[in-house]
Amino acid sequence: MDLRKLKTLIDLVSESNVSELEITEAEGKVRIVKSAGVVQQFVAAAPVAAAPAAAPAAPVAELPAPPAAVVGHQVKSPMVGTFYRASAPGAKPFIEIGAQVKEGDVLCIIEAMKILNEIEADKTGTVTRVLAENGQAVEYGQPLFVIE
Repeated sequence: MDLRKLKTLIDLVSESNVSELEITEAEGKVRIVKSAGVVQQFVAAAPVAAAPAAAPAAPVAELPAPPAAVVGHQVKSPMVGTFYRASAPGAKPFIEIGAQVKEGDVLCIIEAMKILNEIEADKTGTVTRVLAENGQAVEYGQPLFVIE
């Protein structure tokens, strides 16, 4: 399933009253679950065969614990893509921790479907934390920066 189709499905679930959506295609299976206003996505790369009835049940993997509460205003990713702190490899990052930013200043770039999208500050203040690593894949709504 391509990235555009996934993004469309995530947007549809997040904007509707649907709490869960599961789609199976030849490439695999996608399950999108909305809980407490947050959309989570689970992807299986290939169809999963059912376990034999006599086999013991495998332990269920636990989801990671939610991150500790962050103090300050969070700038969140408006899309799924790859996070970059600078305009080019080896270039100076757009902002550093401790930098004063004004609303509209460019904080980073998120690459989605070969398009570079500048992410701007939505609040004036001081950048106190960078919550994503350069080159890391980020999800829709994932916190990227903290501005106080």
